[in-house]
Amino acid sequence: MAATLQRLSTSTAQPKEKTTLIIDSHAHVVMPAESFRYMAELVGGRANPNTPPRVPEAAIRKAAEELVRIMDSVGTDMQFISPRPYLQMHSVTPGRVSDLWARHCNNVIADYVRFFPDRFRGVAGLPQYMNEPLETRAIAELRRCVLELGFVGCLINPDPTEGAGPTPAGLGEPYWYPLYEAMVELDVPGLIHSAGSCSARESYTLKFINEESIAIISLLQAKIFDKYPALKIVVAHGGGAIPYQMGRFRAWNARKRETRSFDEQLRQLYFDTCNYSREAIELLLKVAGTDNVLFGTEKPGTGSARDEDSGRDYDDMKPVIESIEWLTAEQRANIFECNCRRVYSKAFRTDESV
Repeated sequence: MAATLQRLSTSTAQPKEKTTLIIDSHAHVVMPAESFRYMAELVGGRANPNTPPRVPEAAIRKAAEELVRIMDSVGTDMQFISPRPYLQMHSVTPGRVSDLWARHCNNVIADYVRFFPDRFRGVAGLPQYMNEPLETRAIAELRRCVLELGFVGCLINPDPTEGAGPTPAGLGEPYWYPLYEAMVELDVPGLIHSAGSCSARESYTLKFINEESIAIISLLQAKIFDKYPALKIVVAHGGGAIPYQMGRFRAWNARKRETRSFDEQLRQLYFDTCNYSREAIELLLKVAGTDNVLFGTEKPGTGSARDEDSGRDYDDMKPVIESIEWLTAEQRANIFECNCRRVYSKAFRTDESV
């Protein structure tokens, strides 16, 4: 094993000299090639018959080691990893395809955590098949991941149809209540993150932004946090378009004569920095507050392309946060580590190594 990886193993890890951990709260598992062969079998056979995945442990370890090398190259201490959202296949018929694929992805993530327990935490992908209530499959998989695999959060896809049919009720509607109740019971946050897009009108990247924006307004309009005060929701990609459109929603809120301002309502949510624009992140920090923003990069992913102006990849976000002059040392520590510890409290409850 490479020297870098030897340094990272729990048996040889030395006490960290840094006072602040760099925790990437938004990252996705890198699946070995054998997993995609299993995906092809699931889709091609419509999960009938069900052929068990044949993925050697050595292949999963190799993928995990490569992700650790990427983390080391940009100074990331820990990643919270979930399945790659646009590959979750929530709109693929029958629902058993998504069910089996989610279980496989989550099991691979559990292996990552087992190989490198000081570098990874698991965030569950849920089999949110488009034509079923959440009680049918998704909540059972959430319970398995948290209670059996030790996962610390989950993904929430606001549109399991992936644009192929009528979208389920907005995130403020009763359709979602059983999931919220399970999340509160298990003490795990949800990361709002859209999945694939079957529509020719929008790429999956644009669909992410659209669905995140709709989700925020739906949650706030329904006053979900009055009903579930212990519920913790993180909105991916800096909150979609909402921070950029604050003026419109402030005015809308004022016309309704709400007792709380739109800014106050917005701060019931959390956001990540997976945006790749310093200007946008500064705006997010100002409108959402530095206590409500978690460091997140999704590296490697959409942002893994070279920015010619900086000479770094767009998703090399640590220098971006460090370059925002008006942030205090305490605020930077909150963004990099402390906010994540507060939101994902289960992730560090029994961890003495960090």
